[in-house]
Amino acid sequence: MKDLNICVKPASAACNMACRYCFYEDVSRRRVSPLRGMMSLADALSLIDNVYGGLKRGDRVTFMFQGGEPTLAGLPFFQGFAEYALAPGRSKRVETHLSLQTNGLLLDDAFCDFLRRCDVLVGLSLDMDAAVHDKNRLDRGGAGTYARVEVARRRLHEHGCAYNVLSVLTREMARHPQRVWAFIREKGLQYVQFIPCLGPLDGSEDFCALTPGDFASFYTGLFGAWLADLKRGRYVSVKLFDDLINLLHSGAVNACGLTGRCSAQIVVEADGSVYPCDFYCLDEYRAGNILTDRIEDILASPAVMAFLTRRVTKLPLCDGCRYSALCGGGCPRMRAHVCASPDGGACGYQRFLDACLNDMTALARSLRPI
Repeated sequence: MKDLNICVKPASAACNMACRYCFYEDVSRRRVSPLRGMMSLADALSLIDNVYGGLKRGDRVTFMFQGGEPTLAGLPFFQGFAEYALAPGRSKRVETHLSLQTNGLLLDDAFCDFLRRCDVLVGLSLDMDAAVHDKNRLDRGGAGTYARVEVARRRLHEHGCAYNVLSVLTREMARHPQRVWAFIREKGLQYVQFIPCLGPLDGSEDFCALTPGDFASFYTGLFGAWLADLKRGRYVSVKLFDDLINLLHSGAVNACGLTGRCSAQIVVEADGSVYPCDFYCLDEYRAGNILTDRIEDILASPAVMAFLTRRVTKLPLCDGCRYSALCGGGCPRMRAHVCASPDGGACGYQRFLDACLNDMTALARSLRPI
């Protein structure tokens, strides 16, 4: 059975915000053509036809809309996409899911009603500290956006939409795990994910990029609060904890790069260009065009092979590490901010596992056999 995840960027790198730490702005400006226009509905329907052309009965596909800010494509674009992709003839043959990662600024009642009716899973970008959010997540006029995004979160909740909260874990936020957990409790959040704040691709310094020490102290503190609430019968899904416990329980890898190995993704820019990883949507890794090329040919292209076989510096700290099966050096793009920089230093992931692995292992053993 095939299980495809297609990441679609219908608005390319265009955005109605100007976040100070946006990794995709850093990636896109390194291309000859940073912006690829706006995907037309006609091209979106061709994309769907191409994807379903390679699927058989019983297969599964998830279309994930990201950006930039994907909602700039407009509600009619998403309505037309969903109507075509979820048509009864297709959805009975292939299990189809839709998801949307958004900053929330354009989520009015009509948009939320659509998201609920079509069962679109929403990832809402909201940093869990109003001051930190407003320092980094600015609109095009330079104003903070926390209040507007919080309105969007409440609107999603009121409409009964399925959503999780995505927060960029900056150096500043990492200092306050207890404050972050209090926010999660106060807002009643059930599903949260933290994305390490990354420095530029060229390795230059960044004011808010995470360090391995930040990573370790934040997640160790957060895990203590999370576990205490779990023992009281209050469970919150924190993606890293869920992924690790599931890995310990079943050996299944639920996140790309979790164990240090890259796999080719299907990231589609607004003009149909395909790249093997969201972090590396660069000209050198353009692998074809989903509007004209078969997915099988794209995944076997020289650009994808070059990406998968590119040289990744091995970290000295990984030699003989007792956690190699759980980490493998981590995601190559994130490792300098999570594990350790190539010149050495303490590994943040190792420090976190030293503190929390025993409790995670006990939780994994308590789960029912699969």
